[in-house]
Parts: sequence; C-alpha cells; structure tokens
Amino acid sequence: MSKIIVLMGAPGAGKGTQARLLKEHLDTTQISTGDILRGRAQEQDALADEIRAVQASGKLASDDLVMRVVEERTAREDSANGYVLDGFPRTMAQAKMLEKLAAEQGHKIVAIVIDVPFELLEKRATGRLSCPVCGEIYNIRTKPPKNDKRCDFHPDVELVQRVDDSAEKVKIRLETYSEQTKPLIDYYDSAGRLHRIDGTKKREEIHKEIEGIIR
Repeated sequence: MSKIIVLMGAPGAGKGTQARLLKEHLDTTQISTGDILRGRAQEQDALADEIRAVQASGKLASDDLVMRVVEERTAREDSANGYVLDGFPRTMAQAKMLEKLAAEQGHKIVAIVIDVPFELLEKRATGRLSCPVCGEIYNIRTKPPKNDKRCDFHPDVELVQRVDDSAEKVKIRLETYSEQTKPLIDYYDSAGRLHRIDGTKKREEIHKEIEGIIR
C-alpha cells in the first residue's frame, strides 16, 4: 500500500529539509500546505478568491478550506503513489479529514515527528541569518558564513535576521506549536502509527532513519 507521510516537528526542527530530501531521493511528492495555499491564491476562480480573502484578513485558513486545497492537490497524478505532507494536519479536525482522504485514495498514513529540545531550537532560530539575494541560510553557531555576516555567494551582501527570529517571538512560536501539536502526536501514538526521530543528529542520519521507516 502506498503511504502518506505526515512530517511533524517544531519550527526549526528541520522537517522542511527532510521533506525536500525525501522528494529528491525517493522521487516522492512533497506537499507544503503553506506553499499550495499561496500558489492557489494566484489563480482566478472561486476557491482562489476565498483564499485571498482569508489572507487579506490575516486570519488562519479554516480546516475546511485547507482540506479542500489539500484534497485538490493530492488528486493530481504525481500523488497517486503517496506523498509527504509538511505542515498538515495542524488540528485534530484536519487529522480526521485526512483519515477519510487516505481511505478514499487507498493510502496508509505514517506519522513521523522530529524531536529537538526547545532550548536547542531557540538557539538555532535566534542565531539564524539569511542572504536577502539568494536566500541561503546560515547560523552563527552551527553554520557561520566564511566572512562575518556576509553571504558566501554574494560577498557584498550583508546577511539579515528575520523579524520573527527574535528570542521572544521564537518562544511564542514554540509554545504555540506545543499546544497545537501535542493532541496530534498523542493521536498518532495511540494508533501505533507514530515514529520518533532524534532531530539533534546530522541531517543525513535523520534522512536515513526516515527513509528506513518509509521503506
């Protein structure tokens, strides 16, 4: 049976990186709900109008709206043999909707959570810098640039810190994640479908573990 991989992890845990690696190495489809909502909003139809209205209001997209976009995206041919979900489900209502969708599509759900201590995540996020030209990500503690606060690929460009990477905002993000995600982790754990990965390991080691679970 083909699989839907639900990747979970706090902001900065590396789930986006692991989703990309799975896409590259296993030739699977990576679906980020944030990306598909932004992309879908560029189109000209009733659903796009609805998404744009939500974006303009600054509110979170409803469970129903997110599910309709996910259902539409996963109906494409490239998702027929399974896919990786990054950023979905975020609520119990979405998890229940995904169960129904998986049954209709004939897929098995496998949930993987990348565990990283919050203290380490705070250090990662507050030390993060990026190049405003190419988007390359650095970290003053774990991946510093060759020249102080200058991009390796654009030496004339000074690196910047994202506004939401301040210590206070990072703490709020992690607390919000913990509140929202604990019920989902408990849900998949009680169903015997949860796999925990030590997110403090090197990304190649983490990828190898995830690949082993999927295969």
